[in-house]
This record gives sequence, C-alpha cells and structure tokens, in this order.
Amino acid sequence: MKLYTYFRSSAAYRVRIALNLKGLAWDAVPVHLVRDGGEQRQPAYLELNPVGLVPTLDDDGQLLTQSLAIIEYLDETHPEPGLLPAGAADRARVRAIAQAIACDIHPINNLRVLQYLKREFGISDAQRDAWYRHWVEVGLAGVEQLLARDKRTGTFCHGDAPTLADCCLVPQVFNARRFGCDLSAMPTVRRIAERCATLEAFRLAAPENQPDAE
Repeated sequence: MKLYTYFRSSAAYRVRIALNLKGLAWDAVPVHLVRDGGEQRQPAYLELNPVGLVPTLDDDGQLLTQSLAIIEYLDETHPEPGLLPAGAADRARVRAIAQAIACDIHPINNLRVLQYLKREFGISDAQRDAWYRHWVEVGLAGVEQLLARDKRTGTFCHGDAPTLADCCLVPQVFNARRFGCDLSAMPTVRRIAERCATLEAFRLAAPENQPDAE
C-alpha cells in the first residue's frame, strides 16, 4: 500500500493511525500542501485524486480517497482489529463522533479555507488563528459532551479499544494544541487523547514521526 500524505494533514493522520492499528505495511508518499503553491494541485496528483486533497491510498492499483471512506475500506478488507463495533447503534455512535470531527470541525478549518480567508479577505495571521481556535473549541466542546454523557465511553471514545472515532479525535487534538486552543473544559477529550498517545500505532502516525516532517 502507498499512502499519499502530508505530515500535518489531519485527514492523512487519521488514515496513518488506522493503517498502524491494523498492522498493515505501507509506504508514505509525501505531498507537500504548501510548497510551489501546493503539490496537491499539480496535474500529476490530480490524476490520482481529482479533488486535490490528501490522503489518497493506493492499494495495489485501487485508488481510494476521503479519510473516513478509506478507514472503513480498511476495516472491511482487514477486519481485525475492528475499528467499528458490532451493534448497529454502537456503530452509528462511533460514526457520529468521527463525523462531528471530520465533517463539522475540520472542513472549515483546513488549510485551503485558512488560505482563502487570508488571500481573499486580507485577514491577519492573528485573525486567522482566532477563527481556527473559535471553531475548534466550539466543535470539541460538543464532542466532549458526546463522550462525557454516554456510559459507552470507556478508555477510548467507545469502550476499551480504539475505534474510528479515536482515529479522528487524536489528529484534531494535535492541531488544536498546535494553534493554542483552550482544552481545559474538555477533560474526557484530553484523557482519551493522552491514552491513545501511549499506543505505538498512534505514536508512529504522529506528524513529528513522518518522513516529510519539518
């Protein structure tokens, strides 16, 4: 398997975690999202992924895009260890937590949105960072309640083994800390992220441990 990735991309980070949890062998193909206007916008990469985003997974010629779709593909093709629980209601809960992060928080704070705000509206770096912190803090506050109010939350987001939800939570917490977000009112989010950080699969997927880390 080849994963087209960028060390700081939350979406690519999610897939790196999932690949490692599955114990799968994979090679990183770095795609620099800033250099030369963004390598993800170059024709060669757009041939692989017309949306122009990372990650893209090449599984023996089968090209897959979108992090949540890739992770569910990995879960279906390599079932152990499972990243979704057995029951329908429990699977829906894990997907809801994952989507609260990947579909609600992340899209309005990813690189291309921040670049657009700066380019088209002339906002300062301080204003850009304030935008980021506001929406991440609002979003993660909601995730905190999803976790804290539900008895199915365990050592991890759902029970005592990592799931799709944890694959999404950890990268978002990493970026929240990078931008100086206030997580003091989110003890469950912080506890779970800290527990995940003790697992090799998460450590190896961390941005600082990637071949393209800067």
